[in-house]
Amino acid sequence: MEVIVNISLKNGVLDPQGKAVEKALHSLNFNSVKEVKIAKQIKISLDEKDEKLTKEQVKKMCEELLVNSVIEDYELIIEKE
Repeated sequence: MEVIVNISLKNGVLDPQGKAVEKALHSLNFNSVKEVKIAKQIKISLDEKDEKLTKEQVKKMCEELLVNSVIEDYELIIEKE
């Protein structure tokens, strides 16, 4: 089973990398760009058939290592093979 973990900054947390990209796009005359937010995506392949167990395992991975819960939110997308 494959799980995609989308990680983004929580609302209200400053995103200096996103602001830098936004300014660079404006300097290249992409003036319709309103806002840029940078996020991460992690793909994890597991040798597991049980969707519930897979979700529990990846949630634990996120909480213990992959996500800084103080400033980041995440969502899981489970893809069955």
